[in-house]
Amino acid sequence: MSGEALRERRERLLGPGNPLFYDAPVHLVRGEGAWLYDAEERRYLDCYNNVPCVGHCHPRVVKAIARQSGLLNTHTRYLHDNLLDYTERLLEKFATPLDRLALACTGSEANDLAMRIARNHTGGEGFICTDATYHGNTTAVSQFSAIYEPVGGYQPHVRRVPWPDTYRLPEAAAGDATGYYLQAVADAIDSLKAAGIRLAGMMVCPLFANEGLPTVPPGYLAGAAELVRDAGGVFIVDEVQAGFGRAGRWWGHETSGLVPDIVTLGKPMAAGYPVAGVVTRRELMDPYRQREMYFNTFAGNPVACAAALAVLDVLEEEDLVANAARMGQFVLAGLQDLQQQLECIGDVRGAGLFFGIELVADRHHKTADAGLARSVVNRMREHGVLLSRIGAEDNVLKARPPLCFSQEQAQLLLTTLAQVLSETTRRQHR
Repeated sequence: MSGEALRERRERLLGPGNPLFYDAPVHLVRGEGAWLYDAEERRYLDCYNNVPCVGHCHPRVVKAIARQSGLLNTHTRYLHDNLLDYTERLLEKFATPLDRLALACTGSEANDLAMRIARNHTGGEGFICTDATYHGNTTAVSQFSAIYEPVGGYQPHVRRVPWPDTYRLPEAAAGDATGYYLQAVADAIDSLKAAGIRLAGMMVCPLFANEGLPTVPPGYLAGAAELVRDAGGVFIVDEVQAGFGRAGRWWGHETSGLVPDIVTLGKPMAAGYPVAGVVTRRELMDPYRQREMYFNTFAGNPVACAAALAVLDVLEEEDLVANAARMGQFVLAGLQDLQQQLECIGDVRGAGLFFGIELVADRHHKTADAGLARSVVNRMREHGVLLSRIGAEDNVLKARPPLCFSQEQAQLLLTTLAQVLSETTRRQHR
């Protein structure tokens, strides 16, 4: 069936509005490591999908899923070693006093559960997030979304603060970016108090991934957490994109030295098998569980935990967190070299194997060029490299390859990007 026929069938069966990447969507049929293959066996270098963090179809993960599927798969109201083994190993990766885990199936569910735990602990309803973020699609979590307005509109218990954009730093922030953005958090806390809404917490991605992966001013996350805690709230870090070695450390929040009150996990947790989670302190989790029996039919089932355990095995045995740090430095240096050569690159940012390349029409005025970003993403796909775009202006190229990314693959990304950017900008100026 042709690509156009598949698109028509998709819309007929699923309805309009189901998103697809690229002007000419890719019909993928299999994957291996950092490579994806379409129905015609064309190979693509995957520089976008962070769900298969250890690589597509890693044999260790595939074998673990198949083996456990052949033995038992049911919910968690029975005793089973896999759930407990996984919980013990995962919690070892976190700083004291984070010592409790609740499993879910998706990052949206994990963030929704984190909000419920925060409400139970504080007695509050008010939350703070940034004004260009996304944390999921449940009714509660969709109130944070800047991608689209939730059905029924935004509710009065959420305050949105400017994300810490140090590339386009407002004039008022000159000389003290940290203080400027922390004042916005303090103002949001005061606004909720003035409205008679008790603060429950603040939720952020520690890398501010959807905001465009900005360079966060020193002390911002720790300062925001202090303000929130002093006001009676809890600080929630959404590690759905940043966690499991993506930033060259186990967790994105480790880059700031912060120990959050609640951490949410998702996407890469089991390399494609649906697993998500909430990690917090016993002082928050235990009273919540005593008050409300949280149960999720598929969360933490034996197959899910087998897959998640296999991911931990691969991350540790193949030293992929260190590889993310090492290859991340290599790619970032290459991107910085490209920035010196190409005026259309306004800024490059990175943490481990997670990169944001800000494209601009005018480097001096920092004019966002969303059109160029869209063209480049599509042209990269034509050249066999898959990436995407993000940011408040949709002009930031987003790259986050599997953690098994090799230097040869990294060089292919850099070489292809240089070629595509040069060709695309020349074409625009003809």
